[in-house]
Amino acid sequence: MFEKNMRLAYLFDFYADMFDEHSQRIMSAYYEDDLSLAEIAESIGISRQGVRHVIKKCEEQLLNLENKLSLMKKHE
Repeated sequence: MFEKNMRLAYLFDFYADMFDEHSQRIMSAYYEDDLSLAEIAESIGISRQGVRHVIKKCEEQLLNLENKLSLMKKHE
């Protein structure tokens, strides 16, 4: 089973404002509300694969932002 990376959830807390509303909604539902991909897909009207794609794209962007800005590292 796929486990959520809590480091990415923590990074999302720092960088959420850098994402559009659609991506924020999906990431928040996934990491904060602990909804499944299917539950998120049903609630916003896109495919499960579409939700997964947005999450993976955002996760990659989160890691890139942290590498460049180091907000979480500075906060620790």
